Amino acid sequence: MHELSVVQSLIGLIEQNAIQNNANSVSKVIVKIGKLSGIEPHLLKLAFDSFKEGTICQNAELEMIIQDVVAKCENCQKEFEIKDNSFVCPNCKSFNLQVIDGEDMYLMSLELDVGV
Repeated sequence: MHELSVVQSLIGLIEQNAIQNNANSVSKVIVKIGKLSGIEPHLLKLAFDSFKEGTICQNAELEMIIQDVVAKCENCQKEFEIKDNSFVCPNCKSFNLQVIDGEDMYLMSLELDVGV
């Protein structure tokens, strides 16, 4: 389950951002997970809930945005969502595609609690 190492890195990144912004705690973490990222959202949630204890994220809620796979046809230049693992352009039927979204996981935003 590589979600454990992903969460460890994610919490490290969150802690860096919190320190830079003089935050006391984090109340919400929003991540975008691509369907081709290899990350299982339910396992990521389990790992996050386990590893957040005793960190600045201890009371944080994890929100996940699941990103569909988006491709661009190199022949007709149309962008479209990949459905049912069909890597064929629906416009010109070409296989000459470039995946432009849905392969990665991104930290989108944090809600930080900053002491005054």
